[in-house]
Amino acid sequence: MNNSTVSREEWTAARKQLLEKEKELTKLQDEVSRQRRELPRVRVAKEYVFDTPEGKRTLADLFDGRSQLVVYHFMFGPGWKAGCVGCSFFADHVDGPNQHLAHHDVTFVAVSRATLDEIKVYQKRMGWRFNWVSSNSSDFNYDYHVSFTKGDLAKGKVYYGYEMIDSSMEDLHGTSVFFKDESGAIYHTYSSYARGDERGLGAYMFLDLTPKGRNENGPNFNLTDWVKRHDEYDSAAKV
Repeated sequence: MNNSTVSREEWTAARKQLLEKEKELTKLQDEVSRQRRELPRVRVAKEYVFDTPEGKRTLADLFDGRSQLVVYHFMFGPGWKAGCVGCSFFADHVDGPNQHLAHHDVTFVAVSRATLDEIKVYQKRMGWRFNWVSSNSSDFNYDYHVSFTKGDLAKGKVYYGYEMIDSSMEDLHGTSVFFKDESGAIYHTYSSYARGDERGLGAYMFLDLTPKGRNENGPNFNLTDWVKRHDEYDSAAKV
């Protein structure tokens, strides 16, 4: 940190200058959101079936009577001892907003390839309340490009985030959005991957306001430099 120390008047002038940039960013964000809402959509022809605490449910069932469905592709494969640290960080931000989304025609659900029993154990450990289902017996994760077969990985690159990337992992994360019209037809309207999921990370929004920012200085230069599952931190909340 090499911040200079100035008078209150000089600080106010600098702050107002930055405020103009923040307003520009807000307007740009509003415009991008408008264009996102106007994207064309793809009808979902395949009937996906998931394992849920209520039994077998289709993608249509997951809407739970609402017209909009947000699916978080949670990295948690069969046989894993715990879910991805980054996805767990994301999941910590869900239950609060979800109380409101459910009253605004939006259903949230997490989907993983782990078995339902594995999901239940980890969800109980972490104390999350959101709906979380297993796609273990369906092609859902593969069709939405967040899971990859051993054959895919053997080729050296996989299709993720709308491009071919190097990856050795069978599961990655993302967010997909679906709409169901009055006839019951389902449409895929949006998917984002990698840093596209940061919109759901309220902790980052707070950190971006602070002098040190995200303070992710290595070795990985991302959240894995510091984030842990919330039950794995030392009891003392300090650096």
